Amino acid sequence: MTTFETFLDAQTDALGGDLVAVLRAVAEATRKISDTLKTSSLDGLTGATEITNVQGEAQKPLDILSNDILLDACRAVPSVAFAVSEELDAEVAIHVDGRYAVIFDPLDGSSNLDVNVTVGTIFSVIEAKSADEILKSGRHQLIAGYAAYGPQTTLVLTTGRGVQIFTLDAAGTYVMTTADAKITPEAKEFAINAARRASWDDVVSAYIEDAIDSGHNMRWVGSMVADTHRIFNRGGVFLYPADRNKPGAGGRLRLLYEANPIGLLVEAAGGEAIIGNEKILDIAPTSLHQRVPVIFGSKAEVDKLATAYRARVLEAAAE
Repeated sequence: MTTFETFLDAQTDALGGDLVAVLRAVAEATRKISDTLKTSSLDGLTGATEITNVQGEAQKPLDILSNDILLDACRAVPSVAFAVSEELDAEVAIHVDGRYAVIFDPLDGSSNLDVNVTVGTIFSVIEAKSADEILKSGRHQLIAGYAAYGPQTTLVLTTGRGVQIFTLDAAGTYVMTTADAKITPEAKEFAINAARRASWDDVVSAYIEDAIDSGHNMRWVGSMVADTHRIFNRGGVFLYPADRNKPGAGGRLRLLYEANPIGLLVEAAGGEAIIGNEKILDIAPTSLHQRVPVIFGSKAEVDKLATAYRARVLEAAAE
């Protein structure tokens, strides 16, 4: 049996002790969040507060609590220079002589909490000794992962060499359940919010129409971690495209906190992650809370969309 601690011990030479300490602290934070979620209804932690975060969203008590747990985890590790949270306006300086920035969405999908649907924590780690080094493309991520809090608590992780999946056991120990996770290259499932179909561009509309005609099934949870975890287990494609009725708005998912970490995981598992004609991990961020359209999943499915977007760019250039 390989535990998370055993896995970390084997990674020390490759990653270095400081980075391993960051990863250990983040994993422990997800375990604490998992424990908190188990009794959240009994502890009066459901519903929303009157506080609005930087995204313009009403915060849940568990959003705030999860954010605090992760901030405390960062403060406990001397090598962490900054914590960067979806819930906060700006980066938080942690240790002046730190080396890394921990970037996280503390509780993705929290609007689903009151109906007991899987939610999660998404995180990544980059090297950043100063605040102006935080805005880097996803290729600079050293570690990326998510914890899915559902019937089981699952930690999905990449350190740049494959994807490992751990499951939290009854004793509170993460145990490896998949050593080298791969996203199947072909699968007849797609995840998209069909209620927004009037806003899709022609490429997405044509893809979905063809997928339905080809017998694909639609799945949509409304929790990015839950939809991502299904793709890791069964394949398929996730689409949250830009709204073509709002040309200046781009997408709705956050580049640093959601798209980049998931993009690194997906590519490490043999999948693809794009925003259209460009790979997610190649985007140079311009702000901490930048939003982008997101398409990722099984390589064969995403390649269909990428090919169509490239053709559209060539057609526009020829006009």
